Amino acid sequence: MGKIKVVHYINQFYAGIGGEDKADTRPLELEGVKGPGMGLKPLLGDEAEIVATVVCGDSYFGENIDEATETILGMIKQHNPDVVITGPAFNAGRYGVAAGAVAKAVTEQLGVPSVSGMYEENPGADMFKKYTYIVPTANSAVGMKDALPKIAALALKLAKGNVLGTGDEEGYMERGVRVNLFMEERGAKRAVDMLVAKLTGQEFKTEYPMPLFDRVPPQPAIKDITKARIAIVSSGGPVPKGNPDHIESSSASKFGRYSIEGVTDLTPENGETAHGGYDPTYANDDLDRVIPVDVLREMEANGEIGSLHEFYYSTVGNGTSVANSKKFATEIAEFLKQDNVDAVILTST
Repeated sequence: MGKIKVVHYINQFYAGIGGEDKADTRPLELEGVKGPGMGLKPLLGDEAEIVATVVCGDSYFGENIDEATETILGMIKQHNPDVVITGPAFNAGRYGVAAGAVAKAVTEQLGVPSVSGMYEENPGADMFKKYTYIVPTANSAVGMKDALPKIAALALKLAKGNVLGTGDEEGYMERGVRVNLFMEERGAKRAVDMLVAKLTGQEFKTEYPMPLFDRVPPQPAIKDITKARIAIVSSGGPVPKGNPDHIESSSASKFGRYSIEGVTDLTPENGETAHGGYDPTYANDDLDRVIPVDVLREMEANGEIGSLHEFYYSTVGNGTSVANSKKFATEIAEFLKQDNVDAVILTST
């Protein structure tokens, strides 16, 4: 067997093409090793070599997922790789989604194993960890030195066809894939041992970890809706015409606060959506379909609600990280409290 052939996928930033101003870069192939590949090369040693580096801008991929994936697969396929490495993307949401989508397509359509690296709260990690092997990383490129050895080691094992152990043993995120194993002790005894350890305050580890979900207790109902000040908050991407804050179409890093004082209807002249995860045609034709300003104005005029708050708050939920979502919510909540808002209507897509 000759050297293991590796194809590396990275975004426009790590390829040295540019930052956000070059995020619309179309898929392309670069000669030689680029970006994180320079760190991977010595870690792969004499056993493997990076035969190609494939690049795509984060915005272009997010806005043209099917077309970009097909083009990138074509570039990768011609090199007949033994393994594909994507990223690492750390906590860059759009990059993580692109890296995960490429890894998934490579595994499913080309039958080639793939490895990536992401921060655990990167939306790409949750979306694609069951399709590929994702090494958990720090939330920024500061963790590059720690991430690359783990990625390289996992890539070599996969390329050789080695049977991998659990995520804890091999250093990848749990994929939610269950396999049969033979253990020295039967399940009933292991379960009792864990229960005894738990009851006596000893350390133990479950064999079947359950997902954790936030539980938000509902607030008391509004006593008199006819006197309530109502605000609109949306993850459907509604923005004034021209998207003045340049909210990203995917993996948003910000939210907007926009005045609707005196506005009774949203039209193609005064509003549009910045969202890249659904067909924007109908939203751009009438943004009231995303945030019901027209209906709420009618209810306000008829005395059915006290008033419609003069500002609405907007971001894009498409691929946006949990960490950013919580951050936006905290900041928006402070605005709402300061403005004595009684209730919020949340809209999505």
